[in-house]
Amino acid sequence: MTKLLAVDGNPFGTVKIPSNLETIYGSEPGVAFGKLIQFALRGLIVVAGLYALFNLVLAGYSFMSAGDDAKKVAGAWAQIYQTIIGLAVAAGSFVLAALFGQLLFDNWLFLLQPTIPTP
Repeated sequence: MTKLLAVDGNPFGTVKIPSNLETIYGSEPGVAFGKLIQFALRGLIVVAGLYALFNLVLAGYSFMSAGDDAKKVAGAWAQIYQTIIGLAVAAGSFVLAALFGQLLFDNWLFLLQPTIPTP
């Protein structure tokens, strides 16, 4: 009975990356997870851009429909300013990530194209 439970090495084996993905991500371990993080971050930036576009259209519509009401015009301008500031923050996050990557790790792309080191 003890021989049945005694397993030499890793009982789960290893997982080899599929060959079609190996051409995209390479055969280095940890690169695929870094690409997943990179894809997720870029996806969030795209979602932020689409939200900003939608918000600018709504602000423009509320500005046009405000008429002579000063409070509605001020609210529309505030929404436009806040959307532009949000876009600047989203775009500036890439610049800040590159600067921090250069300052801390001596590589501009360290935080923008992460890889997971393996032992």
